Amino acid sequence: MVFLEVEMPWNVLISPDQLSPKGLLLQKAIIVRLLEDIANRKASKEHGYYIAVTALNSIDEGKVRELTGDVLFPVSFNCLTQKPTKGEILVGSVDKILKHGIFLKSGPIDSIFLSEKMMRDYKYVAGENPMFLSEKHSKLEKDTVVRFKVLGLKWLEADRQFQLLATLAGDFLGPI
Repeated sequence: MVFLEVEMPWNVLISPDQLSPKGLLLQKAIIVRLLEDIANRKASKEHGYYIAVTALNSIDEGKVRELTGDVLFPVSFNCLTQKPTKGEILVGSVDKILKHGIFLKSGPIDSIFLSEKMMRDYKYVAGENPMFLSEKHSKLEKDTVVRFKVLGLKWLEADRQFQLLATLAGDFLGPI
């Protein structure tokens, strides 16, 4: 996946009980709230998955919200992100096996589908522990680590995540 470091503007909301005349405590409250917000937001279509806040660049003057007394602080920070791209080679592990294909997980992405049609030479084998088996006796079963190519991707706004379609068509792709 492509790693990017992006500068992002954000609005951090601090409740009145977290406000303090001591600047360091206020800065700590803003940083903690920013990290919580980023973790809850998870990802964006534009930047990909939020991995880490690397720098807090600025905290502008807070604006008090009249009804609640909360204070809104506009901040600017740098964030390390990961965004999947079409044609990229990734490594993931088999999470779920179905008759029509496999679901993989790779880093923060947990919705990667590898269709049986994209796994030439592999046939579905039913049973207590279903798997896909190749003519060369190579297995794709739960927790197998697989190198795959991203065939397509779609942003799901409601889930705040990317859904990927994978293939094993290409050189050096398959179980590792």
